[in-house]
Amino acid sequence: MTGRVEDEIRRILAEVLRLHVTVVAALPDDTSLFADELGLDSLAGARLIATIEKEFRVDIAAEDLNLDSLQTIATLRDFVTARANPGNGADG
Repeated sequence: MTGRVEDEIRRILAEVLRLHVTVVAALPDDTSLFADELGLDSLAGARLIATIEKEFRVDIAAEDLNLDSLQTIATLRDFVTARANPGNGADG
């Protein structure tokens, strides 16, 4: 499941950032979301979260979401995987 979640997150990132999906697909897992590498701003970050909530049918409450969850593609993947599969953790 983790691979499918990551593929979908990368597709959403490409859409939000208006990049070709192959560009985002080639990025390493440890690519920073808000630093220079992708440079999400607060508006793009809000669109990313809203789209993830809709696509994965997860409710991301403000208290659940911390900066650690939004550091990299991998941390976001693990966060979504844990929320989409409660009890299974990020290894799901």
